[in-house]
Amino acid sequence: MRPVGGSTGSGPEDVFTDGRMAAVLTGLVRDTEASVGLVYLLVPGERMLRLVLISGLSREIAAPWVRIPADAPIPVADAIRERRLVWLSGLQEVARHYPRIGIVLPYDFMLAAAPIADDTTVWGGVVLLWPVSHPPELDAREHETLDAHCRLSARLLRRAADQDPPPPHPTEPLVVHPERPSEADPALAAAALDLAERLPVGCCALDLDGRITFINTAGAELVNAGAAALLGRRPWETLLWLNDPAFEDRYRAAVVTRRPTSFTVVRRPAASLLFELYPDATGISVLIIPKAEEPTLQDGPVPYEGAAPGAASPPGSAASPGSAASPGSASSSGSASVPTLPTRPGEPVGATAVYQLMHLAASLAEAAGVRDVVELVADQIVPAFGPEGLALMSVDEGRLRVIGHRGYSDEFVERFDGQPLTAPVADAQVLSTGFPLFFPTYEDLRRAHPHAPRYEGRNAWAYLPLIASGRPVGSLVLSYERPRPFPSAERALLTSLAGLIAQALDRARLYDAKHSLARSLQTVLLPHSLTPIPGIDVAARYLPAGHGMDIGGDFYDLVRATPTSVVAVIGDVQGHNTTAAALMGQVRTAVHAHATAGASPGDILARTNRLLDDLDADRFTSCLVAEFDLAQHRLRLASAGHPPPLLRRADGSAEVLEVPPGLLLGIATDVTYDTMELPWDHGSVLALYTDGLVEAPGLDIGTAMADLAERLGVSGAPDLDRLADELTLHVRDSAHRTDDVALLLVRRPPQSPPSSP
Repeated sequence: MRPVGGSTGSGPEDVFTDGRMAAVLTGLVRDTEASVGLVYLLVPGERMLRLVLISGLSREIAAPWVRIPADAPIPVADAIRERRLVWLSGLQEVARHYPRIGIVLPYDFMLAAAPIADDTTVWGGVVLLWPVSHPPELDAREHETLDAHCRLSARLLRRAADQDPPPPHPTEPLVVHPERPSEADPALAAAALDLAERLPVGCCALDLDGRITFINTAGAELVNAGAAALLGRRPWETLLWLNDPAFEDRYRAAVVTRRPTSFTVVRRPAASLLFELYPDATGISVLIIPKAEEPTLQDGPVPYEGAAPGAASPPGSAASPGSAASPGSASSSGSASVPTLPTRPGEPVGATAVYQLMHLAASLAEAAGVRDVVELVADQIVPAFGPEGLALMSVDEGRLRVIGHRGYSDEFVERFDGQPLTAPVADAQVLSTGFPLFFPTYEDLRRAHPHAPRYEGRNAWAYLPLIASGRPVGSLVLSYERPRPFPSAERALLTSLAGLIAQALDRARLYDAKHSLARSLQTVLLPHSLTPIPGIDVAARYLPAGHGMDIGGDFYDLVRATPTSVVAVIGDVQGHNTTAAALMGQVRTAVHAHATAGASPGDILARTNRLLDDLDADRFTSCLVAEFDLAQHRLRLASAGHPPPLLRRADGSAEVLEVPPGLLLGIATDVTYDTMELPWDHGSVLALYTDGLVEAPGLDIGTAMADLAERLGVSGAPDLDRLADELTLHVRDSAHRTDDVALLLVRRPPQSPPSSP
């Protein structure tokens, strides 16, 4: 085993550069007999998962998932968010639960994703793939092995994080090569080479990246190319007659599924060739067999999964172009056909590029705001489509503003931010004409734009207009280190890419405008601060939902009802939009008015309920009202379907208060709400909260409330502000928060000790 790729950090304590994390992954793949292993880590300070280790797969195939939003509908993200094992037993389950993956990898495989976590921290996750020959469930040994790997990885990451400073995570995924047997005897190696040369058929070897590492003389002659021209190259990129995406798709299928497959190529007037692919953990062995007869879909049987010679072809065998079924035709196993883009002869567009375009399209369809679009474009185009630099610009009041970039320094980008649309520069020119510009070399760019900036020796550029509904919304600039011919097929691919981004960016700007309006409305309606009131201490926290979520209707307030009483209220209006925010303001105003009129908690809820009925709001609201009698030292509570409050007494004991539940506000007209009364002692703390603090996928809400009460009781926070921070700590990471959170803490100060005489 040896990790390769970009290195980060230094010293013996870097668990990535010294190979410890790679060794753990290699052992896991070996002990579970998985075909592929991937390790993801949460990026500190971001809502992003980064792929850091790959085993059994090429970087190119894994490119769409190098960086994943932590809230994305992806198995490893779900496993991390919910701290559970995700198991998918085949293509149908993948397509049903995770259609994005089914689009890009339409092959049959089994998948497990598990969180890498310890008692306090989720560090990331691991993904394993198996061929469908694996049993339909993980057995006990595999469960134990996977658990042990996750625990060991978490310990390594914990020790690394405790260093000062901690080593950085790899910025590029490290590819872990499986362990190979020791070098064979030279005489045996020579004999094996002689054997390959004597074979009457061609044979070659591909590594996991699809590059040819060996080809015998017969194979080179059959494909009509010299071995020197083929070694280190991918056959579908070198041989013009293999430029159909379906042929590359066969290689991808073999790598991902670990199942033999085949395809036949018709080369008139030359003989047709049958390619049989046999994969394992280190690469693919290929037989090249001449065929004289016209091929059919089932022609060229390839034994697989232990079948004897002469057995039926494996699922995925394909016919040739021009035959009854195309190379991308669905096989008997139901594998999807490979979409193609229009090309000219000799201009290949690989299956990987087409699948990546489909994946980006599916991802952009789910993007909400501009930030989502920028992150998806920046994080997926660079690894998937090959540019070294990317700049995404948006039209704003007659100027181009850079809203995202990769592969450029901030100082370089700032020099060109805010250029007018009338500027004589390529990124503005493409918007005025609506046509993309491609510059294969620096000389081409300099001739067209003599004063165009050049960043660190870049030698090719694509300037793509972003046009949505006939309106310019921005530009996309891609730059490459090497000269690039940009054949028409690639230009078509990049133009399609720009169209997808333009539509997504246009939708995202509309979403952001609406979201900003709703957020401003909610901010205005919530109290900016809580007025200090003698006799009680208060603290509040409001956390909006994680990025990409709409506005919520959570609210809280503290009202000086009478000279000797204070009313605290917390609630949650159904829905996540401007209507919910507006209704929240009306409910809060009504509660405030009824509280200052001296109504009891139950009457406050009943009167507010009648208001909602009069408004015909068609939305339900949960609400909890607490009245603190500062003269009699009594606490009165009433609830309209709201999560019960927590009470911590002076002795440190804490409990969930069983307030009589009432109907949500807005369900029925004439509803009464019971008021519960109990002592309000010195040192007591009442915690009011909304359901976002205790609700999470796969978590029992009763258990969550009990855990929250326990944390309230054992906390040693010296003041309410520290206590509020402690109680909301587990939801402060927006990657794990799917709803707004409101928390209101009210305490009767501890009794001062009597002064000594």
